[in-house]
Amino acid sequence: MGEGVDEAIAAFSRGDPVMVFDSAFREKETDLLWPATAATPAVMRQLRQDCGGLLFLAIGDEIGEMFGLPWLQDIHTNDTLVAENPVLGYLITNDLQYDNRSAFTLSVNHRETYTGITDRDRSLTTQRFGELAGELLESGAEGELAFAALGAEFRTPGHIPVCRESPGGLSTRQGHTELAVAIARLAGQVPATIGAEMLQPDGDGALSVEDARLYSQKYGIPMITGADLLKALDLE
Repeated sequence: MGEGVDEAIAAFSRGDPVMVFDSAFREKETDLLWPATAATPAVMRQLRQDCGGLLFLAIGDEIGEMFGLPWLQDIHTNDTLVAENPVLGYLITNDLQYDNRSAFTLSVNHRETYTGITDRDRSLTTQRFGELAGELLESGAEGELAFAALGAEFRTPGHIPVCRESPGGLSTRQGHTELAVAIARLAGQVPATIGAEMLQPDGDGALSVEDARLYSQKYGIPMITGADLLKALDLE
């Protein structure tokens, strides 16, 4: 693998952050990412204060499958729900400029949170979700056992939006979700990554690649691109 990717993998394996720029041909955004299991309140604070974009929890398709987490796009186009809630038919997602499918699934809060929005609350939700997913994947849990374990600790809706990797990962979709999950897998972490998109200070656009690289240099955070990851995985 390239030196940059090796450095990013090493950092992520230690629970340290990395930055990933997707592509000049897609969303043109850089994400600041940590392993979900490393999400302390300080991590959530840095994501909130330094990024400006949406905090999201990217999970591997195997976690989504284990927990039976549906894609919201599928729920919102379900014939029965559209019939009961006609407005859904008017809000259909059919005009994404960067893709043809959204990665969003349910949003969650840990049951021991209060409002769910504080750095402490979002840290608890994120970290425990990653830990629980790792524990259940290791034990081979599935079906009602996995659903019950998730429900015992989490509720929906919540303040951590979850994005589920497309089946096939980067071989089928090169989105922020798939890139974030790929980093976690390469680093030997649970395939669950917390991150946020980095915006310009005025919030009126994505942080430029040049400014993102300055941030990475200032804080010593490895920065790679989607193309770097695809090349490392022989998917370019």
